[in-house]
Amino acid sequence: MEKLKKRWGIISNWAIVAILIVFAINGSFSAWVAKPITAFFGLSPETLHPWLYWPLRILLIFPVYQITLPIVGWLFGQFKFFWAFEKKFLARIGLGFLFKN
Repeated sequence: MEKLKKRWGIISNWAIVAILIVFAINGSFSAWVAKPITAFFGLSPETLHPWLYWPLRILLIFPVYQITLPIVGWLFGQFKFFWAFEKKFLARIGLGFLFKN
């Protein structure tokens, strides 16, 4: 725990637990949210070959995850951490221009 606290610049153990809970909840939440979105577009394993459906679903889950991560983090009082995490992550994948001043 001490390594994570030092690396993430966190003081309390509660913050580490809250952050790990947010990651867990948001992963499940984004997959849950992606299901009705794929249904809205008429995509399902019955209408598409599974080799096409699942990669499309995963590609849809990715932006949903990125959007909901700071929101779920806010619910646990960790918005500042997750907003910085989002900006750093998006910069690493080449979308850092979205947050430049």
